[in-house]
Amino acid sequence: MAFELSKESVQSDFIKKIEELSGEEISACYHCGKCSAGCPSAMAMDLLPNQIIRAIQLGDIETLKTSNTPWICASCVTCYVRCPRGIDLCSIMEAVRQMTLRTNKDHIDIKKYTGELASLPPIAVVSALRKMSS
Repeated sequence: MAFELSKESVQSDFIKKIEELSGEEISACYHCGKCSAGCPSAMAMDLLPNQIIRAIQLGDIETLKTSNTPWICASCVTCYVRCPRGIDLCSIMEAVRQMTLRTNKDHIDIKKYTGELASLPPIAVVSALRKMSS
């Protein structure tokens, strides 16, 4: 997929909203990759954490909407601890989740998992539903 870089995409209202919600400066990341290298959930993600930051920096909203990475992020703060710039990526992931939820797109079809729900801890089900549905 080709992506056109423009002043409008780099200084978009979307980026400003992510920065407002997260309290982080998106442009501070210089993509050293330490967040992705230390992420215990990286093997299950379709985009690495530093790729999520890059998509935000480029204003690539469609990639963010379809990525599973913000939903897999466990907010364990390993990325934050390892970041040489002190960027709290967990807050950014939460901001991306909030922005995605505002589009009213459900990520879990509860009807699909009704038989399996009995074997799961209730707190896991409630947490997943809060995190992955609108």
